[in-house]
Amino acid sequence: MNKEVLFMSNGHGEDLNASLILRELQNIAPHITITAMPLVGEGNAYRSLKLPLMGQPKSLPSGGIFYMNPLTLLKDVGAGLIGLTLYQIRTLLKYCSRYHLIVAVGDIFPVTMAYITGRPFVAFLVSTSSFYEGKLTLPWLTRWCLRSPRCLAIYTRDAFTAQDLQQQGFKNAYFLGYPIMDILTPMGKNLHLDNDIPTIALLPGSRLPEALDNLELLLKVSESLATLEKVQFRVALVQSIKEIDLKQLAEQLKWQYQFFGRLIKEQETNTITVECYYQAFSDIINHCDLAIGMAGTAVEQVVGLGKPVIQLPGKGPQFTYAFAEAQMRLLGISVKTIGKSYKNPHLFTETAKTIQTILKDKNYLQNCKKNGQERVGKPGGSLNIAQAIAQFL
Repeated sequence: MNKEVLFMSNGHGEDLNASLILRELQNIAPHITITAMPLVGEGNAYRSLKLPLMGQPKSLPSGGIFYMNPLTLLKDVGAGLIGLTLYQIRTLLKYCSRYHLIVAVGDIFPVTMAYITGRPFVAFLVSTSSFYEGKLTLPWLTRWCLRSPRCLAIYTRDAFTAQDLQQQGFKNAYFLGYPIMDILTPMGKNLHLDNDIPTIALLPGSRLPEALDNLELLLKVSESLATLEKVQFRVALVQSIKEIDLKQLAEQLKWQYQFFGRLIKEQETNTITVECYYQAFSDIINHCDLAIGMAGTAVEQVVGLGKPVIQLPGKGPQFTYAFAEAQMRLLGISVKTIGKSYKNPHLFTETAKTIQTILKDKNYLQNCKKNGQERVGKPGGSLNIAQAIAQFL
């Protein structure tokens, strides 16, 4: 009999991790039928694999990150969160009996949804880690669901969390790797780099309009840094940022838009050039010496490669100081956040001076490599988790 599996996830990073696992599962077990259910957002990571989607994929104002700011939860409610959730529950209960296994990727939401189906499930707790507080304190509902005999395995995003959960009595908790580290092989994109000059990666994030607000801050940092150090800047853009967006931003900040992806600013002592690229994320972060990041998953990937990251608190709704501070606890010494507000008048000069210091601190740069292995881990997680899932089937 053909086996069917349902993947559920709640957010951009969660969808990405789930899609990487299921792609490996398709390779090793092509007879398995896979359906995806993105609980938050449009599920673009699944759409790119042309998978059948269950439910009613829909983007909400918070992008699923309302725990950082309760006001965004109210915006989500106004945008139809309650009706959407009830529809998802009804749809799930209507069709869940056909699935031999549910894979829940994320936090309390997909884990609870998997539990109410009454079907066997595995959970990948990609949204939480014991590194945040030193000990993982799961919500009581999550603990209840994970202690069910129908929860066959709990996968974690780092080894420290798996060890912690096992000590708390969850003997079926394992760390098999973090899938997001499996898609960072450079594609050979020509970034026009000078190997004798440090490369700074600018990572504004993926959600609009926030990513454009973030890019504005990153360009202002580049202005300050270029007065202190001879460096080169490369921006990893998502497809949702269009050429017209870059032109308008350049005009607003009094930069020159030379041609697609190339921004120039004439200063008294020098000329700054910032080059932007699509579909070059892995090339940019592999070749950079340091990243200035205002993103979630992307910052984790940079840290996993052993690189230092500087964060700036943005306007939000995602990348605020609260989010940046949480990432510092999660990712350790590799990440530094400058200031607590984007309104700080000294934000850009302080950031530039910090970067200048880091680039010359060989001991710190070496420690970042070790820290990346501990906090994020090596590639291979997608296949390892897929093989474990195949065993349950």
